Amino acid sequence: MKQVIIGLLGTSLDRGTGPNRWEGWRPSVSLCQHEDLLVDRFELLHEKKFALLSKTVADDIRSVSPETEVRSQAVEFRDPWDFQEVYSALHDFARKYPFDLDHEEYLVHITTGTHVAQICLFLLTESRHFPARLIQSAPPNDRDRNAQPAGRFDIIDLDLSRYDHLRLRFQAEQKEARVVLKSGIETRNARFNQLIEEIEHVAIHSRDPMLIMGPTGAGKSQLARRIFDLKKGRHQVAGAFVEVNCATIRGDGAMSSLFGHVKGSFTGAVKDRPGLLRPANGGVLFLDEIGELGADEQAMLLRALEEKQFLPLGADQEVRSDFQLIAGTNRDLAAAVDRGGFREDLLARINLWTFRLPGLRERPEDIEPNLDYELEQYAQRTGNRVSISKDVREEFLAFAQTPAAKWSANFRDLNASVTRMSTLAGAGGRITKPILNAELDRLRAAWSSSSRRGAAIGDPAANSEAVLQTVFTAEQIAEIDPFDQAQLATVIETCRTSASLSEAGRQLFAFSRQKKKNANDADRLRKYLVRFGLTWQECRQAS
Repeated sequence: MKQVIIGLLGTSLDRGTGPNRWEGWRPSVSLCQHEDLLVDRFELLHEKKFALLSKTVADDIRSVSPETEVRSQAVEFRDPWDFQEVYSALHDFARKYPFDLDHEEYLVHITTGTHVAQICLFLLTESRHFPARLIQSAPPNDRDRNAQPAGRFDIIDLDLSRYDHLRLRFQAEQKEARVVLKSGIETRNARFNQLIEEIEHVAIHSRDPMLIMGPTGAGKSQLARRIFDLKKGRHQVAGAFVEVNCATIRGDGAMSSLFGHVKGSFTGAVKDRPGLLRPANGGVLFLDEIGELGADEQAMLLRALEEKQFLPLGADQEVRSDFQLIAGTNRDLAAAVDRGGFREDLLARINLWTFRLPGLRERPEDIEPNLDYELEQYAQRTGNRVSISKDVREEFLAFAQTPAAKWSANFRDLNASVTRMSTLAGAGGRITKPILNAELDRLRAAWSSSSRRGAAIGDPAANSEAVLQTVFTAEQIAEIDPFDQAQLATVIETCRTSASLSEAGRQLFAFSRQKKKNANDADRLRKYLVRFGLTWQECRQAS
C-alpha cells in the first residue's frame, strides 16, 4: 500500500525561520525526513497566491526524500480564518479527489494551516470525507534535537478503540443532561424519553425560542426550569431564570408587568417599574400560558424577540434585553390564530422548536418512578421518610393505570395524592391499606365532581374532550377536527349507556332510520366507529 499525505502549506513555518530556509523546523519538509515514515506522495494544498512558496517547498521535499512524489494542489479561499470558506474549499477538494483505498493509505496532516483549517481537516476526516487517519507533527525538543532533527509525529486513527473513552465520556455527559431534564426520574415511557433526548439536543445547541405544549399539570414549568439549569451548567447563560404565568397578568397591568413603566406614565405609576423582561437579560424567560397574552403584549413581545429591545410604558429610551424565550401553553395556538386571538407572526417566531408533553395517563409506565420521586420529595420537604408496603404499592399502581384514574390535573394530582397519604402516615410511618382506600375514594369523588362541574358549566368543548380522553390520547384528540369531536363524544356516551350496538344505533339514528326501508343501525354505527379506529366494546368499557 502506498502512503499518501494530504496537508496544507505552512506559509510561515514551511518558509523557514532564519536567513537560510533550512534553518529551523519546517513541518511539511521535516515530515518526509523520518526514516520510519515512508511517504510515497505528498498532496501539498496551498492558496494560489502562495504558488511560488509551494514550488520551493515541493522541491525541498524532493531533495530530502527523492522517492516522494509531490503534487501542488491550489485551493482557494479569500480568508483563511473564515470557517465557511475554508470548510467549503477543503470539502470540494475531498469530494473531487480520486481516493484509491485498495492501493493507497492516506494521512491528513493537521499541523500546518490556520487553526480554522486544522479544525476543518479534522471534521472532514472524522466524517470520512477524507478516508484517512490524522498525522500530527511537532519540532524536536532540547533533548532530542540532535538525535531527531526532523522532530516527532503521531498518527491518530479516529476509529481506534483507545479513543472510546472520549466517546463514553461524551455519552455520559448526554445521559447526565437528560437526567437533569427529567429531575432525576428514571422514566420508562419510550416516547417521552425520545422527546427528552430531542429537547436536550436543542437546549444545548440552540438559543431560539422553544414552545412547550401540553395539558395543565404535565410539567411544563418544571421542564423549563430544568432546561435553564442545563444551560447554566454548560455556561451557556449568565442571566437569571424568570418565570411568568401570563394568565395572572391579564388586563391593564399586563404591559407594565412584562415591559415595565416609568414614574408618572399613568395614574398610579408612583415609581419606576423595571418589568419582568429586563432581569431576564442574558438568561431564560419562561412565559407560561402565553396564549393568554393580549394583542398589545403580543406585539411588544414579538419586537423584543426580534430586536432584543423594547420600550417601557412612558419611556423615551428603549431597554435592551437579550434572553432566550421558552413559552408554555395548554391551548391550540394555531386555532387561536384562526379565531384572531393570537398573532400569526408571533406564533411563527416561537414555533421553531415545539415539544408536546404527554399527560400522565399517556405515560402509565412512568407512574411508578414518579411515585418514588414524590415520596422522596415529601421526605426532603418535611424530614419525614414514609414507606409503603409492597401490596399497597401494587394496589395503588394498579388503580393508577385503570380508566377510572382520570389524572385530570396530571402530576399535580399525583403529587397531592402522595402528599395526603404521606401526611396521614405520620412521622416515620407507613402508608397502610386503610389510608390507600380512603385516598382512592377521595380521588374518585374529586374526579367525578370535576366532571359534573364541567357539565354544569355547559362548556361543550370541555365536555367533549373529557369524554374523548376516556378512549383517546391527547395526541389522537388533537388530530380530530373540532367539528367531529362533539359528535364523536355523543356517540361514545350513547354506546357507554346502551345495552347493545343495535340499541345505541337506534338512539343515534332515531330519525334518519325512519326514512330507510331496511334500517341497519348497528352496521351504520359500526362503520362510523371504524372511521376513528374504535369498536362498540371499547366505547362501552370507557369510563
